[in-house]
Amino acid sequence: MTDKREIAVAHWRRLDCEGSDRCTLWQAAQGWMLLGHAHWRIEDEDTVLSYDIRCGSDGHSLSADVAGEKAGRRIELRLLRSAHGWLLNDVMQPGTSDCTDLDLSFTPATNLLPLRRLGSDCNGEMQIPAAWLKPDLGSIARLDQVYTRLDDRRVRYTSPGFSAELEVHGSGFVTGYPGLWHGWVDGA
Repeated sequence: MTDKREIAVAHWRRLDCEGSDRCTLWQAAQGWMLLGHAHWRIEDEDTVLSYDIRCGSDGHSLSADVAGEKAGRRIELRLLRSAHGWLLNDVMQPGTSDCTDLDLSFTPATNLLPLRRLGSDCNGEMQIPAAWLKPDLGSIARLDQVYTRLDDRRVRYTSPGFSAELEVHGSGFVTGYPGLWHGWVDGA
């Protein structure tokens, strides 16, 4: 994906701890890319991660790289969707065979992908089995997600044991995630 065009840049401030995130959405001839950088501090432990997510022209996740440090420990993750499910550093993750989206637990950036496919139809709903990189960054699990369009700027997000009304920018980036994130978007 060498020929690419910047679509929008999202910035977020974490509300649950000290931290921020910045992500750029790029369009390329072969699909889409999300390039971001997140950092946060919880209980005197700093985490700094860069992420690069590659998607097909249909907006479904193909692969991702996550690199940085968590509590002084080096993090280097390669996530890859195969015909049999998601691999994390070449290890197949059980229960992910039908997961077409990737959810990186530490950033709201990955909500953009299903939100762009949901479109702007009010009362539209989409159920998505996502490959969820768990917060400990050690494994991927299936996470059943439901996105329901409430109006052109609000979407209800639901997953097992969690529900929130998200504020969404026209680009598809989440700008309001109650108790977790507050953001804004440049471009688009």
